[in-house]
Amino acid sequence: MLGTRVFGGAAGALRIPTYRRYFLGQFVASIGRWMYRMSIGWLAWDLTHSTVWLGAVAFADLVPTAVLTIFAGAMADRFGLMRLIRINLTLVLSLAGMLGVLVIAKLVTVELLLVVAFLAGSAESLGQPARLAIVNALVSRHDLSSAIALGSASFNASRIVGPSIAGLIIIWTGAGVVMLLCALASAYFLFAIRTIHLEESRKPPAKGDSLLRDTLAGFGYVANHRGIRFVMILLTATSLLVRPVIELLPSIADKVFQAGPTGLSTMLSAIGVGAVTASLVLARRGQTQGLTKLLVWSTFGTGICVAAALQAPSIRVAALAFCGMGVCMLCGNVSAQTLVQNAVSAEMRARVLGLFIVFGHGLPALGALVQGWLATFLGLPMAVGGSAILMLSFWFWALFLQRRMMGELEGPGGD
Repeated sequence: MLGTRVFGGAAGALRIPTYRRYFLGQFVASIGRWMYRMSIGWLAWDLTHSTVWLGAVAFADLVPTAVLTIFAGAMADRFGLMRLIRINLTLVLSLAGMLGVLVIAKLVTVELLLVVAFLAGSAESLGQPARLAIVNALVSRHDLSSAIALGSASFNASRIVGPSIAGLIIIWTGAGVVMLLCALASAYFLFAIRTIHLEESRKPPAKGDSLLRDTLAGFGYVANHRGIRFVMILLTATSLLVRPVIELLPSIADKVFQAGPTGLSTMLSAIGVGAVTASLVLARRGQTQGLTKLLVWSTFGTGICVAAALQAPSIRVAALAFCGMGVCMLCGNVSAQTLVQNAVSAEMRARVLGLFIVFGHGLPALGALVQGWLATFLGLPMAVGGSAILMLSFWFWALFLQRRMMGELEGPGGD
């Protein structure tokens, strides 16, 4: 068929009506989320012209990912994926709509902005594990890899499209209208979710089991599952040693390449192009087999690309290396998530994916803090490049276990 020839494995996932509605709804909501992030940052700056307040608002928006997501996975396994996603979207659209009205009425203050940022970040964290876990229920195991790659492609595309749309609307009408559009984007996803009917097999908690006990059970499951433990170790190493380079790019653009904002934009765009390209290729590939090997070698590629970028003679050469980093990092992330989804048992899926989010998206902030501190003594090229080279030790370890882990991660798994 023409669709299969053009889109490869992605065509199988997109042919499923429920997944197609979910994919489009999530893509629209993701664009809205990135519009919101840019707008709330602009509002913080416009109200205060203070970098301290700007950083505080960003911190309030992102810190729930590192804390609340751990418990959100246990809540999703306990109360149901669809229910938690609906609650998440209802909270997000309510907060965005309220903030939009307050901005238009000129009643917003930076203190209120800080509170709304924390509440919106908490609402997003509440739904993140469920959003990842639900994909497994929407598609067959054969289409799982394509569906996850398509989700990554939409996320990376929305990261480019969302801020661009928000910037134009802020210039034309103001940030309040952007917030109202963000609410509409979440409302569209909520409507799409309500058209999807799934039979969820939830295991009610045993008498005396608390949310904390359920959460700790997720940690125990990861520690005792050899394949998932292997993936999480590689994910943690990547998050601490090479992923923090993105947070440090403003300093790298200025101090290493003397390129300023233009250089920063060039490097960020290069990473984005590489990530989107890799997402689309993986979506078209549509296979779980071979992803363990891809995960291991993407670890090697990410470390090499980051080290090469820091030693590049010009910003253009560095951009090429960062594009390669975007490809390798995305391949590693999609491979890791697909393998975990394939191997994890159904009753533990959301809890394990909650930890996946924390390790993958929360730890880079800690890595950036440590590498930034080391850079004051060693310089950026040595601190960041040295961490990338250290990543190769994890690659050697993973290479040794690669064949054994294929059976653990790429087999039938636990549904």
